Amino acid sequence: MEIADKLALNKFSVDTIPHLKIDQEKCHPCPHKNCTLVCPVSNYTQEGDRVVLSWEGCLECGTCRIACDQGSLQWQYPRGGFGIAYRLG
Repeated sequence: MEIADKLALNKFSVDTIPHLKIDQEKCHPCPHKNCTLVCPVSNYTQEGDRVVLSWEGCLECGTCRIACDQGSLQWQYPRGGFGIAYRLG
């Protein structure tokens, strides 16, 4: 089974309140934008010199939190009842 097929089995309950936020003032001078490279579902994309976040498909793995060495990410688990529900493995 391919990874995309496995991810399609998960259930997402998306909250209207994001559980991830980017402080653009801290993010802007970052020379490497690691979050755009390490997120397994590509929730971080670079548009010009800004990093844009799409939290709705977050796997809550915390990889971005570890990779960001600028301290620009505010990361917490979604409120109760929201987020991802893994259905395989």
